[in-house]
Amino acid sequence: MMFRLLLVVLTLALAPLALAQERITQRPPEFVDAATLVPNLIVEMRYAGSHNFVGVPVDGYEKPVCLLTHKAATALAAVARDLEPKGFAIKVFDCYRPVRAVQHFMRWAGNPKDVLRKKEFYPDLDKRNLFALGYISSQSGHSRGSTSDLTLAQLADKSELDMGTPFDFFSPRAAATDRSVSAVAQANRALLGNAMRRRGFVRYVKEWWHFTLGDEPFPSSYFDFPVR
Repeated sequence: MMFRLLLVVLTLALAPLALAQERITQRPPEFVDAATLVPNLIVEMRYAGSHNFVGVPVDGYEKPVCLLTHKAATALAAVARDLEPKGFAIKVFDCYRPVRAVQHFMRWAGNPKDVLRKKEFYPDLDKRNLFALGYISSQSGHSRGSTSDLTLAQLADKSELDMGTPFDFFSPRAAATDRSVSAVAQANRALLGNAMRRRGFVRYVKEWWHFTLGDEPFPSSYFDFPVR
């Protein structure tokens, strides 16, 4: 009897973990090309090319398309409409990220000899510490479809606003509230953060560019269909 009770307790305890690790390989109809909904969206999907911390196109990115859940794309469209009268547009670097891309990151992190992009993206860090420091995760919220990496750009010429560090710069200086960057960069980070927060997005504090819809529709599902 005691063994059965222990088994039931263990099963219930593991159930949330199993749910959190659910992996789906088919694209649900709830996912859309964000550029079809977000006005003036500038798309520069870094992992579809070689200008990223890995230095090569990342597994799962077959086309430079910003896929998001319809709910997240609709909220991002509202942000864009709020910013348009101020002369700003949203520029995205990453949106939905397949699980296979995260696995590519993990393999890359396990090869200490591959430091092709160290100077640009992590000059002061040993790449083996990127997981421990929270810059890379073995399970990414991007794979749930409501997280995006983005910045602000001038609507007139599409030039990026000064945010103090580039996108994917692994350093304490990239933290949203870091005070070592210029006053202009701090103001621009605040502008971006406030605009996103008003429409329901939550910022990851270690990365000024990283936002997740607070009321995301798939909080426990991790997708692995390719970006195309």
